Amino acid sequence: MTLPEGPLPPHWGDTMGALLPDGDVVPASGVLPDGVRADAAVRPFGIYLHVPFCATRCGYCDFNTYTAQELKGGVSRSSFAAQAIAELRLARQVLGATAGPVQTVFVGGGTPTLLAPEDLAGVLRAVDELFGLAAGAEVTTEANPESVDPRSLAVLREAGFTRVSIGMQSAVPHVLSVLDRVHTPGRAAEAVREARAAGFEQVSLDLIYGTPGESADDWDRSLEAALAAAPDHVSAYGLIVEPGTRLAAQVRRGELPAPDDDVMAVRYARTDELLTAAGLQWYEVCNWAARPDAACRHNLGYWDGGDWWGIGPGAHSHVDGVRWWNVLHPSAHAARLVAGRSPAAGREVLTPAERRFEAIMLRSRLRGGAGVELLSGEGTVAAARLAGDGLLEADALAAGRVVLTLEGRQKADLVAREITD
Repeated sequence: MTLPEGPLPPHWGDTMGALLPDGDVVPASGVLPDGVRADAAVRPFGIYLHVPFCATRCGYCDFNTYTAQELKGGVSRSSFAAQAIAELRLARQVLGATAGPVQTVFVGGGTPTLLAPEDLAGVLRAVDELFGLAAGAEVTTEANPESVDPRSLAVLREAGFTRVSIGMQSAVPHVLSVLDRVHTPGRAAEAVREARAAGFEQVSLDLIYGTPGESADDWDRSLEAALAAAPDHVSAYGLIVEPGTRLAAQVRRGELPAPDDDVMAVRYARTDELLTAAGLQWYEVCNWAARPDAACRHNLGYWDGGDWWGIGPGAHSHVDGVRWWNVLHPSAHAARLVAGRSPAAGREVLTPAERRFEAIMLRSRLRGGAGVELLSGEGTVAAARLAGDGLLEADALAAGRVVLTLEGRQKADLVAREITD
């Protein structure tokens, strides 16, 4: 499976786009190849839960999500927690007694907080009962500003959720309208205050820049509004016009202009400028944290090549070089679990060369960078050239690390292609 072009999403455990990769057939039991679990207990392990429900479909989004009108076959929000717990039981059976405890849990979507908070609490309780939660485990849920309130946040915090990532996207009404976001501009800041009052240890805001019609002043307003809410963490992603989305159709028909690469570069530089001035430091190309312990540990697990089990329709998993992905539709996912079968649609066993390639691709996006020992001879030569071009930090390269400069972060995919074979 190839990694996606452009900035990686907030979580690598979900499905992007309408198609699944090709892969080998997965046994009905879900059993992994021999030897994969041998040292599972000594490797960090996370759980990702993909909740595929949305109240409405945003015009730019191509994630594996469904509105209530699009779902049939007995799948509903009220039955989803039981479905997720059934897959957790399968994961425990496949991994055996060696996996766990779980260091991180990330509930994404979709809009996870469309589920009753008691249901999310029940899934987290099942994770703890089946695998055990490590002391100090990070437990995150994504949320749209309008999908939470003081009561639901209090229930989630009491259940053990420690972190909430709120989809703000913009503070400007006409930008939100183009993105088909339904919350009012000030609602995200209110949700941050409510999460603080509920006792969440970390609160993150997600932003999108480069929306058609967004001006430089609009983006400044969004950044300033986000910073005024005093989050612990900010994720900022350049808008990508994904094929098959409503936004792509609008651009194709000439109703909206396509994002401009030069404008996107300016927006990114401005983002880094304002966030850094406010005390947030970048630790991954699209992510800034107010302090080291505010970085999202679950996402760091993806970028460091860790192990995780993805629960839910279309979710991806990775354990010791084996990657697999679930069937996309919630009805098909539920039917397989009811039949006692793995919901996996296919899998691949990564070769050492593929694992090295992915390590370079992912770790080079981090502030700590990738070790030069991962590079081939040609990759090392390319890294030296890129340092001369100002895309890699020359001092870091001399010290054995591949670290992106500000300009390099804006061209992270180009850099990764150049230094890999």
